[in-house]
Amino acid sequence: MDKLIEMIKHHEGVRHKPYYDTATPPKLTIGVGRNLDDNGLSDDEIDYLLANDLKRCQAEAETYPWFSDLNEPRKACIIGLLFNLGKPRWDKFVKAQARLAEGAYTECAAELLDSRWAKQVGKRAEDTAAMMISGEWM
Repeated sequence: MDKLIEMIKHHEGVRHKPYYDTATPPKLTIGVGRNLDDNGLSDDEIDYLLANDLKRCQAEAETYPWFSDLNEPRKACIIGLLFNLGKPRWDKFVKAQARLAEGAYTECAAELLDSRWAKQVGKRAEDTAAMMISGEWM
């Protein structure tokens, strides 16, 4: 099987970002020739990708000095924000992070809701703010 994988990788190439292949019409492809237009992803692959993304977000969250002081639902809020926004955009929420550092969760929630992000995501922002205030799972 190792030789087969090596051969297929040699012929197809390995691409870490989506691209359009040379078929007519072109097909959105990723990895080692994975045709996303026709084949998509299996549930197991989706779960695997999500687990890897959440591990990355968890590691990013742990870089904030106030993160370890949060309970599990509030930690989940931060990991969810990192997942949705990405670290560079989350780092622009300076006031919300300052409120977290103070343990002022209601004020943090208010800062989250007073953002372009909240207007873009609607209910997701409301749910996140509610969890931040209550410190309980939705």
